Amino acid sequence: MATHAGSEGTVKSGANAVAEVRSFTLEESADTIEDTTMGDTSRTYITGLKTFSGSVDCFWDETDTDGQVSFAIGASVTLAVYPEGATSGDTFYSGTAIVTGKSITSSFDGMVEASFTLQGTGALATSTV
Repeated sequence: MATHAGSEGTVKSGANAVAEVRSFTLEESADTIEDTTMGDTSRTYITGLKTFSGSVDCFWDETDTDGQVSFAIGASVTLAVYPEGATSGDTFYSGTAIVTGKSITSSFDGMVEASFTLQGTGALATSTV
């Protein structure tokens, strides 16, 4: 069984790595459609449409024009998430996503941080580097 440290991961917007990533989340889900009929003794379901969404948390870097700056609200980006890194043989997930949220936070005794939320549009592909 393989395990991985979170520090191995990376996120890309198109072909460009997003700078200063602290964490990310990628969530996939599928709708269910009830197909229970009269006479059944238990509810039954079939798989419906699938979707994915995600978030990326970074230390804010306004000079990262190909990464963080590309996550403008409403932008459509090619998102690629590499949980175990981007070396040969590593698994990654990719798809088109719309940037639905952006927040920048700061405190007097901390780093300036940025959080981005993304909604997938279309299928999420699983591939190997």
